[in-house]
Amino acid sequence: MAIDVRKATTPTRGTAAAPILRILTACLGVVSAVAAGAQEQKKQPPPEFSSGYFPPTPTEPGPRADMFASIDVVVLIVVLALGSWFLLRTRSRTGVRMLVIFSMLYFGFYRLGCVCSVGSIQNVALALGDPGYRLPFTVGAFFLIPLVFAMFVGRVFCGSACPLGAIQDLVTLRPIQTPPLVDHTLGLLPYLYLGVAVLFAWTGASFIVCAYDPFIPLYRLGGHWGVIAFGAGLLLLGTRVGRPYCRYLCPYGVLLRWASVLARWRVRITPGECLHCHLCADECPFGAIHPPTPTEPAGARIEARRSLTRALMVTPLLMAATAILGYAAAPVLARTHSDVRLAERLWAEEQGRVRGTTEETDAYRQLAQPFEAAYATAVNVRRRFDIGSTLLGAWVGLVIGGKLVHLAIRRRREDYETDKGGCLSCARCYMSCPVEHERLGLITLQ
Repeated sequence: MAIDVRKATTPTRGTAAAPILRILTACLGVVSAVAAGAQEQKKQPPPEFSSGYFPPTPTEPGPRADMFASIDVVVLIVVLALGSWFLLRTRSRTGVRMLVIFSMLYFGFYRLGCVCSVGSIQNVALALGDPGYRLPFTVGAFFLIPLVFAMFVGRVFCGSACPLGAIQDLVTLRPIQTPPLVDHTLGLLPYLYLGVAVLFAWTGASFIVCAYDPFIPLYRLGGHWGVIAFGAGLLLLGTRVGRPYCRYLCPYGVLLRWASVLARWRVRITPGECLHCHLCADECPFGAIHPPTPTEPAGARIEARRSLTRALMVTPLLMAATAILGYAAAPVLARTHSDVRLAERLWAEEQGRVRGTTEETDAYRQLAQPFEAAYATAVNVRRRFDIGSTLLGAWVGLVIGGKLVHLAIRRRREDYETDKGGCLSCARCYMSCPVEHERLGLITLQ
């Protein structure tokens, strides 16, 4: 049956892709016009130097004009709208795949991965922690729009518009199913990564998601060799494990998971009655399709309730214990902030505990500012880290306890169903379903 399905679907792809190609061709035409306009913006030529100095080549994308930034937002909305249409209305894996390629080319190679919805978490956290920081409109839009779509149609951003997910999707060649224990354990990492990223951004220490993004150096064709090697390793792993970064690291995926639980319209594997053939579960590389639940023994439900009660009782204790550990780790985490490191170095030099000076302390002395001002700034940062680290510790306990509660809950399923939060909206399962093939007229079920 599976071999016949593949053969039957091949002749129909060109017809289904024709209108999609026309739409994407028009979008690429807009992208070309934008690129031409961006080149025209360079009105002032760089100054000429006679001393042999040459301006350095920028490695980060510069700020965009308001009009061009708005175009990025419009393109994002169009891609998400088309992705929702292909996913829920036409049920076209080909359409979703074409959007994946477009997103990789536009948001990845052309826009160099910036603005990025994944990294926008840090900008929002910084805006909440620093009243003097103004959140750019484009960054706020890239943060909110995918979440709004997720609340109605699921994680269509992951399946169609995310450049980080796109490059992984294209290398998913022969994926294997991850063991449940490994999947549940590694699935905790995005929550922890989200907490650490918010803490560092809220305190103004650093944007670690951007600094260690594994795929942005590939899109920019340059970067720190360690990050490039990390990205290449994830892509190599992604040939066998479906989207490892999306499933086991992406902090924005946590928010999308929460939002997609509320989705009224979402991926439904079969357009008709489920045959329980298990083909969709075998096709899904992300383990996001759950089989029907078997009939439970008489005492299984009582034992499940006991497990749930124990998990609910343990969670507050875990939160208290990890909050204490978080508070104890605050001094170490605070040293990631440049103001704290500067103050500690100034104090060590003033007390004669170190020899010589650094470029940072020399620059501070040239400002003719008293050391007490640097110390006061460092104390304020330390206080913020005391609060933030304690909350981070409590968050870690909540995540672990929440996972225990989630595993203790027993759900009844009559058919194969997608995980509301875990489904990445890739539409792979559609073309594995015999009922879908019958709907398309490719086969006839007896």
